[in-house]
Amino acid sequence: MRLSDELPVDHKLATVYRYGSALCGLILLAFGALGFADELAPFNTQGDHVAGMSSNGVLSLISVIVGVVLVAGAVIGGNIASIVNMVVGTLFLLSGFAHVFVLDRPANFLDFGMSNVIFSFIMGLVILTFGMYGRVSSKLPHDNPYWRRRHPREAAQESLHARRRAAGAALSERATGGRVHSAAPGSGTGHA
Repeated sequence: MRLSDELPVDHKLATVYRYGSALCGLILLAFGALGFADELAPFNTQGDHVAGMSSNGVLSLISVIVGVVLVAGAVIGGNIASIVNMVVGTLFLLSGFAHVFVLDRPANFLDFGMSNVIFSFIMGLVILTFGMYGRVSSKLPHDNPYWRRRHPREAAQESLHARRRAAGAALSERATGGRVHSAAPGSGTGHA
């Protein structure tokens, strides 16, 4: 089983993946654009601030690239948006953990401060949540494609019951000529 086999192609969850990817991508694009507007030096670690976070030219460039990737995932939509959200969200979380250990050290070439680390954790969790929305809950509705994929026997039984109900309703409608008959109150017949 591949990951793409389990993801919905035409399901309402795809809208969540698309809008989440677009929103987070636009936030990152704005942060990167503000860094470029301030003409930050590429590897400056002197504490230049953009939107309350320390930044430099390389961090602005990375923000723009990741923002473009998220917006591209949103434009493509569906399975791709979900996968992009999960990968980028995971990378943000890993970046936050990695930068905790390099704060105030020469290895901190992106000029991360504690506000950047917190932003990385929050943004990573938000993006990851958008990517995994509707996939990991134990109480998924039965029309959810993830539930159907994980419970094929129950999904097949529910589909069979639904087809039988639809067939029964179609036969009933055909037998009555498309007319709906209701029982009059107090009468024993089913004709109005």
